[in-house]
Amino acid sequence: MTAVAGATLVTVPVTAHAAPPTSAIEVSTTSVARGQTFTIKQTVYNSDSSTVTGGKATLYAKDATLPDMVDLVSCPEATACDTLGTSVRAGVGDVPSGESRTVTFTFRVKDDAPLGTIQLQHQFVGENFSFEVIDGPSLTIKEEPADVAVSVTGKATGARITYTIGVKNNGPSTATGIRVVGGYPLSTAFVSSTCTRVGTTRTVNCDIASLGSGESTTRTLIVSAGMLTIGNVTGTAQRTASSPIDPVATNDKASKTCRALTWLVVTC
Repeated sequence: MTAVAGATLVTVPVTAHAAPPTSAIEVSTTSVARGQTFTIKQTVYNSDSSTVTGGKATLYAKDATLPDMVDLVSCPEATACDTLGTSVRAGVGDVPSGESRTVTFTFRVKDDAPLGTIQLQHQFVGENFSFEVIDGPSLTIKEEPADVAVSVTGKATGARITYTIGVKNNGPSTATGIRVVGGYPLSTAFVSSTCTRVGTTRTVNCDIASLGSGESTTRTLIVSAGMLTIGNVTGTAQRTASSPIDPVATNDKASKTCRALTWLVVTC
């Protein structure tokens, strides 16, 4: 064997691969609305020299109770999945040293889940011992808006005008606490309404407890032309309140103009 004179032997360090964390999660989204579904993929790893028996991939919400916020829909890779106290768990069986298991949870956000941001936490739990609780990403639970649209149509019968106020929820969420204020002009007199007249004013409050996404309803306001009524006679309607937030302002109000040729002849 021939040696090369003057050669310098260089020792190349071998980089040791760090062991995976004992638990890691991937969240499909960090912002979800009430009623929506999302997934959390959790991988647990046994870094101990002994087998973890009866292993469970476990999820929490920091300083909160995760099962109060979400319903567990499925976790197909697990031997079983359930809730216990403040946690959601999925069984992964016995996990020998150096091995990992992966579970995908599917959750649906409860309709009455508290709004706001929580921090997810996760842990690999076994019957013989458990690893540390690890902080995960934040998850924001929000309420989708509800677009309440208002319309007005009119129909004249002699001197009387029936204004029909239409209210439709374009969604995507259910709208609650809806108030639409209807109005009629000085040249007309109040006759009746399916809404509530505000004292002796020329307005009515149309209150609707709730409308689901895509649902609509109508209210009527009947007025009468007077002897001095002539020209344009306009009825109006405007949304003044609803929950959650209404994202479209352009369809919050509407009007319908009829025309009085004489106080006995009105056309719409």
